[in-house]
Formats: sequence, structure tokens, C-alpha cells
Amino acid sequence: MGALLLCGIEFSFAQTVYDVTAAGAVGDGKTDDAKAIQQTIDRCSAEGGGRVLFPRNHTFLAGPIELKSNVELHLEATATLKANPDESIYQLSAFGENRGEGMLWLYANDAENISITGKGTIHGNGIAFMGKELEDSYELKPLADQTFDPRPHVLTLTAVKNLTIRDVTIKEGAYWTVHLIGCDGAVIDGIQLLNNLKIRNGDGIDIDHSKNVRIANCHITSGDDCICLKNRREFEKYGSCHDITVTNCVMSSRSCAIKIGSENMDSIYNVVFDNCIITKSNRGLGIQNRDEGTVTDIIFSNIQLDCRLWSDVWWGKAEPIYVTSYPRANGNHKDANWRFPKGQIEGKCGEVKRIRFYNISAISANGCFVGCDEVGKVDGISFDNVHIKLAGAKTDQYVFDKRPCKGEGFITVSAKDLENANVPIVTENADFTLE
Repeated sequence: MGALLLCGIEFSFAQTVYDVTAAGAVGDGKTDDAKAIQQTIDRCSAEGGGRVLFPRNHTFLAGPIELKSNVELHLEATATLKANPDESIYQLSAFGENRGEGMLWLYANDAENISITGKGTIHGNGIAFMGKELEDSYELKPLADQTFDPRPHVLTLTAVKNLTIRDVTIKEGAYWTVHLIGCDGAVIDGIQLLNNLKIRNGDGIDIDHSKNVRIANCHITSGDDCICLKNRREFEKYGSCHDITVTNCVMSSRSCAIKIGSENMDSIYNVVFDNCIITKSNRGLGIQNRDEGTVTDIIFSNIQLDCRLWSDVWWGKAEPIYVTSYPRANGNHKDANWRFPKGQIEGKCGEVKRIRFYNISAISANGCFVGCDEVGKVDGISFDNVHIKLAGAKTDQYVFDKRPCKGEGFITVSAKDLENANVPIVTENADFTLE
């Protein structure tokens, strides 16, 4: 029920509600309720839209589900929608013809006015798809077919206009968690995105070929990148990634908390990250350009962070700020390698320019790194009121991670050179200024 106040008179209106239990969803955590949930979504959309309700005190186990236009998926507090752990039911690739990087669970294609709301939980059941638990990660299960990875992505939204994700808890993804592909006009606000820190490829939010995206007031923990902007080759028809704002978020990652790249075959520009806290991350703020696309006009401001070295399983050597452009290592399989233009196994990297870091305070086991393969490719990088405190075990040298790249993946500098710097920054062929 909603209300509109007009000229002192309150008018009430009711939103059409479609309860998934009315279509036969059991919600006992054992029965696969995907069919009943899908029927409810289809009916809601066909009848002009409304709210698909997951009532409290139920756990709805389900396989793949397609979201539709004009549907609000609403999970009441104590309601859970949980991925079925049966790997065999995930047959739709999250990357089109590329079936080697996970499957679809909750997804939408060419839709509009989709909302996911409520105080309930979307549970990716991630550990069920993992192998043995190690000290720093989970092993990935060996794949009988190396071109097919059955791990489900939690939420994959392709070419969706006017998207809202608000207040829900999304947790335990087995692969990427929230993936926006070619979306226009998205708001992600006030969510808890709590992935297992040991699950590899467990990205939090991936903004891919999308525009007009606003992320605010979120708490994100993720084994892989918390928030990542990119342009994957599989979706090149959707164009550039631009006009993105991220604010008031708290993040922790075993990889890079905020990352741009490494997959970027187009352009990424007009992006602001502001007023965020990053804790216990393997890398803090990273631009990792490894393809022909460009990264320009980015602002990182008012950010408090701490970085520590976790393990070489994850990219990064505890760099608080990392701005790079290096061509990725050559591919091995011409027909199966989705990292390069079709028919090629070798690529190039594009420019990174006009990147500003303002009011950044960091405690880290390492310094910052700004580098590229050719002079001038990384240019116009400014550090204004940036304070880095080196904190960690005493060492004779510091190592910076350039992976994935051609040639040597690491660069080493002496402790004396780094610790004597005004702001501990190592550069290679790049131009930056201290203000």
C-alpha cells in the first residue's frame, strides 16, 4: 500500500502483489521452487507489473530464474532465495558463446523497470560449488570439460533500463555476484554484499559496458574485486562504460577493492569514487588496463584505506594506489581465447589519462605504483593531499605486481628509495604530479 498527499488530502493506492507461495513455491530449503517462482514473475510482468513477494521465514531453493520487465522482486526480512547446489542445472552461459567462465542463475535480458528490494537475502551457495578449502582460498574443482564452468553467477542483468537494487543482502556467490552488462540507469543503494573472502572470481559488483550507474551506501566484502568497471569483449556491441558514481561505501577484498579493468576493449570515462572506506585489502584503488581500451577522467576522493599482502593467489602486492597500462600476455588458443580480438592471440593496451587522487589517506604494507610499457601512455595522473604510511615487516626491498602482462610480472625497488620518498610512489614510463 502506498500514499500520495495532494492539497492536504491523502490518496491511497495499492501495488499488485504476487506471492510466490500462491503459485506453489514451498520455501522449505529443500524443494526446488524455480518453476513456481518463474511462473509468478511471468504472470506479474504479463499483467503490467507489480511486486513478486518472497514471504518471511522461508528459504526458497531454486535453479535458474529469468527476471522480466516491470517486476519488483521483494524479499521480506528472514526470507532467503538460495541457489540450488546441483551443478547440472546451470546450462546458460553468463558470457554468451564463452562458456568457460560461469553460468546464469538470476538473470534478465533486454528488460526495463526491474527492482530487487527488501531486507531478505539472496544466497549464492558458493561453497557448495568449491573444492577443498586451503589456507588462503578454496580450490576450484577440476572441470571435465575445460570450455564449461558450471559455477553460477548470482545476478546477471543485460541491457536493462531503469534498474534498482536496494536494501537486500546478497551473499556467498560462487562466481561474479552482481554483473551489469549494457545497462542504462541503475541504482544500487544500501545493500550488504557479503561474499566469502576465500572464493576466487567472487567479484562484488561488475559494471560492464554500462552507463548512468549510481552505487551508494553499500557494505561489500569479496574475495575478488569489490567494485569493478570494465568492457568485456563478449559484449562489445553495448559500447563504452561511463557516467558512474560510487559513494559512501565500505569495502574489503583479497584482490582489489576498487578496480578499473583489466578487461577493457572500449573506453571508460567520467567516473567518481568518493567518501569510501577500504579495509584489509590486497590492493586499494586500481586501474589495470590490459587491452586496447582507454581509461580517462576518473576521480578518487575522500578515501580512507588500509592494504596488506595476503597471498599471490590474488593479484596485487598491497599497493594502496595502482595505475597501469601494460599489454596482457599472449594467448595460447586462437579459437578459445576471449581476451583478444577474434582470430588474434596478441593484443595492445590503451591510454590512461587525467586520473585524480584527492584527499586519500592510506596505511599500507607497500607504496603506490604508476606504470606503463611506453612513455606517455599513462599521463596526467595527479596526487593531491595524498598521505601514505608504510606499515609492515621491515624489508630490504618492495615488490610491485604488474600481472597480467607480457614479460616479467613483478618489479622490485629498494626499501631506501621508496621509504625516502615524500609520497612512496614508484613509476615506470609514466607521468604524474604531486600537488
